[in-house]
Amino acid sequence: MKTIAILGTMDSKGHEHAFVADFVKARGFSALVIDLGTGADPQIEVDVSRYEVADAGGVDIQALIDKKDRGECVVAMSKAAPLYLAKLVEEKKIHGVISLGGGGGTALGTAAMRALPVGFPKVMVSTLASGNTAHYVGTKDITMIPSIVDVAGLNSISKMIFTRAAGAICGMVEAEPDQTESKPLIVASMFGNTTDCVNHAKQILEEKGYEVLVFHATGIGGKTMESLIESGMVAGVLDVTTTEWADEITGATLSAGPTRLDAMSKAAIPAVIAPGCVDMANFGEREALPAAFENRTLYIHNPQVTLMRTNAEENEKIGKVIAEKANANSAPVAILNPLKAVSVISAEGLAFHDPEADQALFSTIREYAKVPVIDLEEEVNSPAFAEACAHKLLELMASQA
Repeated sequence: MKTIAILGTMDSKGHEHAFVADFVKARGFSALVIDLGTGADPQIEVDVSRYEVADAGGVDIQALIDKKDRGECVVAMSKAAPLYLAKLVEEKKIHGVISLGGGGGTALGTAAMRALPVGFPKVMVSTLASGNTAHYVGTKDITMIPSIVDVAGLNSISKMIFTRAAGAICGMVEAEPDQTESKPLIVASMFGNTTDCVNHAKQILEEKGYEVLVFHATGIGGKTMESLIESGMVAGVLDVTTTEWADEITGATLSAGPTRLDAMSKAAIPAVIAPGCVDMANFGEREALPAAFENRTLYIHNPQVTLMRTNAEENEKIGKVIAEKANANSAPVAILNPLKAVSVISAEGLAFHDPEADQALFSTIREYAKVPVIDLEEEVNSPAFAEACAHKLLELMASQA
């Protein structure tokens, strides 16, 4: 019998979670009720106490409860709950998770869900589900369902929503994906300015029996790709569009954060890296460009996106980051430099052509990289560069097999 975790603050929303647990049991599943409450005693009988959850994170939750600081309690439990839930999943003790909550409950429930693998069934019924949920969902496949009314009692509306949500998690657990024809996965990063490169390389890799998943390097795309790499589901990384580091260095809008390029090392996955589109940092409308960048080379991509050409100093920083991130990977890695253009618009005669900035980038990569660096007299989107990237990745993966 499969088990669904019913996760939440049972001191304030115990009856609502019990309603969901009863539905789950009626559908033939086992329900594991896990208490994350830090206020009064649970309203219902629970299977896992708040103390058991807190112990997973080394938290003395009773001491925090005694201080009567709800915020501190929620922070502590949001650190402990992911560890506890991830262990249950790793040990195959649960097969899905559902939670109901307001602000605090949503923060707790989704923190735990974000620690779980992509594909593991996750449902969060929340009063916040109709707003910006990016910081709750992160890079994981959490299904957010608006509660419509507050999660504060059982009434005709809440029972309808909870019933549908409980049915959703049961259906997710029942719906096992067909893995019989699964192929090894390769992930690739792409921007509009590297589309031709990635599409051509993708075709070569697919002909060799791989499934290639392409991620748009727009900040959240890079974060999502990193999350999938770290999960261990990936056989190889074709990271030819590292443009998010241009945004991280300059403070532009599409940064994926300072951990971008870390996942390949954590999972020890073979990778081919290229400085694709690091010539451009992304800002919003032209009128909203920070004053500090007014005298820089700009390109209006569309009315909502203004691109700024990165300069030599910024490219030195980007090159050093790329090299050091590559050096950290114990799996085979190679960096390929497209010396003639890192994007469509950085080729000779075009808007972002800047030999000084490019030289700063390439020379810094060569200086700091301890992995193979291959310089190619090609533009990033040339068929020859795409083929070199694809064949090098195939070689690296074969060498680790």
